[in-house]
Amino acid sequence: MIEDFIWRAWLAGAGVAAVAGPLGCFVVWRRMAYFGDTMAHSALLGVALGLVLGLEPAWGIIAVALASALLLVGLGRTGRIADDTLLGILSHAALSLGLVVISLMTWLRLDLMGYLFGDVLAVGIADLYWIYGGGAVVLAGLAWIWRPMLALTIDADLAQAEGVPGLRVQLVFMLLIALTIAIAMKIVGILLITSLLIIPAAAARRLARSPEQMAVAAAVTGVLACTLGLAGSLQFDTPSGPSMVIAAVMLFALSLVPTPRYDGGP
Repeated sequence: MIEDFIWRAWLAGAGVAAVAGPLGCFVVWRRMAYFGDTMAHSALLGVALGLVLGLEPAWGIIAVALASALLLVGLGRTGRIADDTLLGILSHAALSLGLVVISLMTWLRLDLMGYLFGDVLAVGIADLYWIYGGGAVVLAGLAWIWRPMLALTIDADLAQAEGVPGLRVQLVFMLLIALTIAIAMKIVGILLITSLLIIPAAAARRLARSPEQMAVAAAVTGVLACTLGLAGSLQFDTPSGPSMVIAAVMLFALSLVPTPRYDGGP
């Protein structure tokens, strides 16, 4: 039924948004937007790896994203290459290599546009289990590292002096981003997932007075963007993933509108 088809799409988008919002708060606080792009672009190489090995593409995405994170940490610690330069090289190299590998797989018919931009309207029941199961793991992991990540974000040197295992916590965080990219790939696609990590969190920043409030507001903003984007997609026959991103941008623009503050008067 069409109604079931729409509800599955909304549940999938809302599930991804609810996970990406809180995770995206740290991406915004730590100014890791370019890192998120690099991890997302490497996902296409993960898709190719999964297809070559006969595995679910999501497992290939997690493996390649984790390998990319380890490579970034290892090379970044040497100090020989600037972080932004290293991110740019790895991002474009992984994306290009993924496209080349997929082009060589002539025996396989692949919906490349679906991987790049997503197709939430094609989500099935099995996809919902994957999204909500994986999302629960991501949120549990984020809750586990929440305090250490906050400490590292505020003052990394002080946090490590107090015994926070900085490298281990950051690697866990990178793995959570990789898992989020894997579960979100079918919803908004590899090229747009970073937008769901950044835009709702950026919009929520002006609405919250504490880190926890911002995480909740980012999740709510993401779900609202999913709802509005999906409605617009159905109404105007536009691509679902980009429509969600546009809705998120509109909500961010609304968050920038000055609002009157209550000063305690009558």
